[in-house]
Amino acid sequence: MGTSYMAAAPVVRRVRGYFAAVNRGTATPVLFDPAEMGGFSLNSPPAPWISLGWVQGFARKAASKTAPILTGVPAAVLEQTRETLDAQVSFQFLSWTKLTMALATGSQHMNLLAPAAGAGAAADGGTGAAAKVVLGGATATFLPLAGSDAATFTAGQTVVLDVDYTGQTGFVGTPVSGAYVKTALTDVDYVRRVSFNVAMVASVATTGLAGLTLVDALPGGVPVTGMKVQAIEGFVDREGGSFFQEWSALFAMEGAQGERIFFHYPRLQSLGSAAEASSLLAGKSGSTLARVLLEGSYRALPVTDPLDGERVVCYRGFLPAKSALV
Repeated sequence: MGTSYMAAAPVVRRVRGYFAAVNRGTATPVLFDPAEMGGFSLNSPPAPWISLGWVQGFARKAASKTAPILTGVPAAVLEQTRETLDAQVSFQFLSWTKLTMALATGSQHMNLLAPAAGAGAAADGGTGAAAKVVLGGATATFLPLAGSDAATFTAGQTVVLDVDYTGQTGFVGTPVSGAYVKTALTDVDYVRRVSFNVAMVASVATTGLAGLTLVDALPGGVPVTGMKVQAIEGFVDREGGSFFQEWSALFAMEGAQGERIFFHYPRLQSLGSAAEASSLLAGKSGSTLARVLLEGSYRALPVTDPLDGERVVCYRGFLPAKSALV
């Protein structure tokens, strides 16, 4: 037993966040098994989890309530029952990306389509330049296009790839439901406006096998027939609306001895509106430089654990360090 030791409370540096898409139509979350997946490299999470980078100010709040069951005269507590099931979590993202910005807002998150010539101004982007048809043979990292279509893009641009909007209602967007359409719209680009299927262009080929080579694989994987690509200038979200973002969340803390703590929320929905926090870089009141951080607060929604049919909102996992006494 000379190689074993009594482990102290874990000492961690930062918290890492990860995202996975919930199937909104069936309310099916993505589950994380710490026994099978817990040893993954924090920089390369197992599919379908996507890294959100480091977060700070991570705080959990158990909002469930219990109630006593009384019996006898005078009444005394016989046992307890769980009256409500609720949990909340909040933190700050340390980077601004399409995904972190979307998850830090309470409603639809829009892609700002590159505008068409002479397009009128609009708060969430006007008429976009015509979408280009993706030809057969596309992969998650290469989009074959006609040479003339490929020439309209440049390396370093961000693009979105999704289907035309044709009047469909319900959840729309690939691979994440970016909006819920209640009544038919007329904007053919609406699905691409709310789609999460975005990537940066690494290079453009206009001859031979013409098309766009992407820096990273598209979140939605290999494109399906009918998808079209458009350039985007940036992103915008709105205060208000009836749609709530929902995602499966995983937060990982790695201790100095190699132990790991996991907090897995199968279903998180935005609790507050879009908010930011400013942090002075010099730590002085007279500083003119400040880092702007996205703030997020979320409510956990319940799932039914198939192990025993219990309804739960969060799983806390712990993987001890090697040779640590338990």
